[in-house]
Amino acid sequence: MFESLELFTAKSGPGVINQLYAFQDKGERDLTLRPELTAPVMRMVAEEMRMDTKPLRLSYYGQCYRYEEFKTGRYREFFQYGVELIGASGPLAEAEVLALAVNMLHASGLEGWEIRIGHVGVLKDALTGLGLSGEVDEATGEPPVASAMRLLDKGDDAGLAELFSTHGLDPANAEPLRALASLDGGMETLGPARELLSSMDGVALDALDELETTLTALAALAPAPPRLAVDLTVARGLDYYTGMVFEVMVEELGGEGQVLGGGSYKLLHMFGLPDLDPCCGFGLGFDRVLLALESQAEASGRDEAVPGEVDARPYIAVAPNKADQAPLLPLVASLREQGARVELLLSKKNYGRIIKWTEGIGASHLLVVKPEDLENGMGRLINFKTGDRADVELTVSSVLDAL
Repeated sequence: MFESLELFTAKSGPGVINQLYAFQDKGERDLTLRPELTAPVMRMVAEEMRMDTKPLRLSYYGQCYRYEEFKTGRYREFFQYGVELIGASGPLAEAEVLALAVNMLHASGLEGWEIRIGHVGVLKDALTGLGLSGEVDEATGEPPVASAMRLLDKGDDAGLAELFSTHGLDPANAEPLRALASLDGGMETLGPARELLSSMDGVALDALDELETTLTALAALAPAPPRLAVDLTVARGLDYYTGMVFEVMVEELGGEGQVLGGGSYKLLHMFGLPDLDPCCGFGLGFDRVLLALESQAEASGRDEAVPGEVDARPYIAVAPNKADQAPLLPLVASLREQGARVELLLSKKNYGRIIKWTEGIGASHLLVVKPEDLENGMGRLINFKTGDRADVELTVSSVLDAL
């Protein structure tokens, strides 16, 4: 929960740094509540897993804290699930991480989401080619290239023009970048993007080639997402991203619609492990995914927001009425083996209390067995939803057929 402040100020963007819960402890150490989990996981890898067989495939879950304005889907304490692929890099490693994200979202039951995929290297090369520096500007505390990437991600054309002017560059030179930002579509946008980048002096196409390879591998590894958009202006809020980056948006959450984000990054060099950079991973906002699922369930009239939340299995209460439980144990075990949810009454109750107990636990069916029923191998099955009653043999097939 508590981490060194320097761990986050070194590589986080201004948006994250301004939201830190930072303080000094009694030993005058600069600490902060963790705003995200990737950097702490990298510290753990360096301290505890340095000699483990690579690549590492890690997953984790925990609380994070940011001093943010209260909004729907935006909390100062939130839960993050994440994964990291450490010790492998390149398009195939990126595609593996993307495929996991896509498969997870499909399994979650979330509908209509959009995944936006870009590559930090494409923008960095283009902006550097236009004359912006990658060195930190003392006036802003970040490199002009990083500032431009954020402005492009926000669609702030006026801010981008002002940035170019501030650094002695003609704002008109940013026009190809605006055209790049306006591209809308899937893999078919890579062709127009290649033409735009080729028209700019000194811009290599290696990063775009890598992105195309990643997307091709993703198509082979995972089912198609509801919507996939190639967006070369995706910048993310952390400065350690260096390669492919992606975000998943859900329309139901409006302005706070991002539920997942990640990409390729370099962090382990800060812990003396430069050979393991770059890594690739993502974080999933647990709270926002649940909000989106609840919103979609409400809109469609479903009782179940999360798949499996409502147990669809038959729920059978088995109640000996003045009879011994022992002869019923094999039947209870066999019903459970067949997938039924079975609760055996463990204490002796009269018939009225048996009915009340069944209602209290929420069982859909009650199998009542009297001493004479054990002798003739029969029982009474009551459907608590319809009120129907039927005599059934005390066998697995007969009970399940009567449900």
